[in-house]
Amino acid sequence: MATRRNFIKKTAAGSAAMTLGGLLLPNMASANILGANDRLHVAVIGVRSRAKAHIIAIHQDPKAKIVYNCDVDDQIIEEHNIWCEKNIGYVPKVEKDFRKILDDKNIDAVFIATPEHWHAPMAIMALQAGKHVYVEKPCSHNPHENELLVAAQKKYGKKVQMGNQQRSAQSSMLAVQEIKEGIIGEVFKGEAYYSNNRGSIGIGNKIDVPKTLDWDLWQGPAPREDYRDNIHPYNWHWFRTWGTGEVHNNGTHEIDICRWALGVDLPDSVTSFGGKYAYKDDWEFVDNQQVTYKYGGDKFITWTGHSRGLIKPEQPGRGATIYGSKGMITLSRNSYELYSLDGKLIKKVEEGVESATTNTLGMGGLDVNHVFNFFDAIRKDKIQNSPIADASISTMLCHLGNIAQDVGRTIHIDPVTGKIKDDAEAMSHWKREYAKGWEPKI
Repeated sequence: MATRRNFIKKTAAGSAAMTLGGLLLPNMASANILGANDRLHVAVIGVRSRAKAHIIAIHQDPKAKIVYNCDVDDQIIEEHNIWCEKNIGYVPKVEKDFRKILDDKNIDAVFIATPEHWHAPMAIMALQAGKHVYVEKPCSHNPHENELLVAAQKKYGKKVQMGNQQRSAQSSMLAVQEIKEGIIGEVFKGEAYYSNNRGSIGIGNKIDVPKTLDWDLWQGPAPREDYRDNIHPYNWHWFRTWGTGEVHNNGTHEIDICRWALGVDLPDSVTSFGGKYAYKDDWEFVDNQQVTYKYGGDKFITWTGHSRGLIKPEQPGRGATIYGSKGMITLSRNSYELYSLDGKLIKKVEEGVESATTNTLGMGGLDVNHVFNFFDAIRKDKIQNSPIADASISTMLCHLGNIAQDVGRTIHIDPVTGKIKDDAEAMSHWKREYAKGWEPKI
């Protein structure tokens, strides 16, 4: 993990105006600090890993204060308090039950970095309590929650930003602008990919719940299960009760970039191939997957997810490639590269601030840009880079990829609603079962 000092040094390196392909773009972080007139009191919920990137970003704004850290595991909180003292110079108040934070009328916004089954229910409860919400991707555990969260934002009128932070990358913004202007001609394909060499999660053993963990509150809206030794704190990603698989865990980012670059929303059809190949363990999703999203007008997006198994050394970890009639563009969190049809590199635009790409923190300069854009939306009603009405569409694509995989056939989509047409079995995956008293409602 980068220390706060090193992180600020890297961020400062990109704080001047950047010339990208002839377009002068101000650094978002420095511009936002200059315009920050109102103090914001925030809470961070779920603090083991990804939240640390949020906290570092929030701390760059001198008029934003982290009032609460919240987690259901006392050991995680204890370790996090030490981290906070070292990296931001103070320890926020600690609360184990997020509902008490929502009751605090002095809190303006909450940052949600919990397991995925909590994302939408907690965000909806926060909106109902009058809070703005920054919610990690994916913004929902199932398509039904997607619909609810978007409706809740409209009803309660607060800002909701999803943590697909590459939407705040200046190099990606430039690339999308130039694509719209025709730099690679007529675009037709977006290719999203992610590779990792994740190991086995083993076969879990039922054990007593650790004394430090509130297992009931950890489960929250999910149907109750016995505690096992291979779930908490990270491997919940690979269990359907709490997680949504790799297509959501990482694919959300690159699928979102492809959709943005191609200028498309919901597809006409979705096809998925894949399987669980690497280990015989409790992992409940495919660990290698290929999804194709087909759009009218002959556009399509592919997602190639390689979670486990040997990776060829030269294969990149993650990214997106956009193909057009006159060339292609590759996009990552740290750069944009333009190629001609014969594969010649025409130009490369560096982001100017570095972001991690394959670890569980994903910390970097884009977090600062994305959080500050969220703060500007709250303070000055500026346009969000990832408002939930748009971000939820990318999350929906991931849900549809999982559903197509589960039913084993192409599913056909209503591109207005996202609902699956003429397929009752596929639509049975639209909504989950909830623990009694925990089903989100608006």
